[in-house]
Amino acid sequence: MTNRELKEQVLNALDWEPSIDAGEIDVWVEENVVTLRGRVGSYAQKLAAERVTLGVYGVQGVANDLEVVLMPVYERTDTDIAQAALEALKWNAVVPRDRVTVAVSNGWVTLNGTLDWQYQKDAADRTVRNLTGVRSVTNDIVVKPRVSTTDVQAKIEGAFRRSAEIDARRVTVAAQNGQVTLTGNVRSWGERQEATRAAWAAPGVTQVIDRLAVVP
Repeated sequence: MTNRELKEQVLNALDWEPSIDAGEIDVWVEENVVTLRGRVGSYAQKLAAERVTLGVYGVQGVANDLEVVLMPVYERTDTDIAQAALEALKWNAVVPRDRVTVAVSNGWVTLNGTLDWQYQKDAADRTVRNLTGVRSVTNDIVVKPRVSTTDVQAKIEGAFRRSAEIDARRVTVAAQNGQVTLTGNVRSWGERQEATRAAWAAPGVTQVIDRLAVVP
């Protein structure tokens, strides 16, 4: 697929996604890497544009340079955003209480704290990213599991073999002291994300180093 053809596929995908106003999004493609530029009305739209682009066949990477420009009706003070974020986290049963702190500067939310699982860290991120007034989110939460890291590699390899979305024969897993390294080839960005998600789901994992190459 040529750069021009891939660009058209990405633009069509963005236009098709109902959660995105793609009118001010420009797309550049070079060697299967897509750069998104322009403006969107919320941080949620910026993330959605990246997700949709990564889902297009042939895309191997995305540089998301979209600027979040809030409409006046959606602007909030940093104090309002911080209070809303803390309240939202409080109501999320997946995120343990009083383990995450929130700092906000010019609409940019930073999450800090220590949690036991990666899925809890991801849940905290999802909780605040869609709040009104948020321009971006930095997730600095540290994952420090309380469980043993024994047999992490075997557990991840087993999860890969059970997954219909991952060709386990093409992915190599190395694990040491909670750090997991994935190497090999996958057929799509979606398969790469699923491999990373499965690795993070193993008990005791504190870091996943993704060295997988997307080879359609």
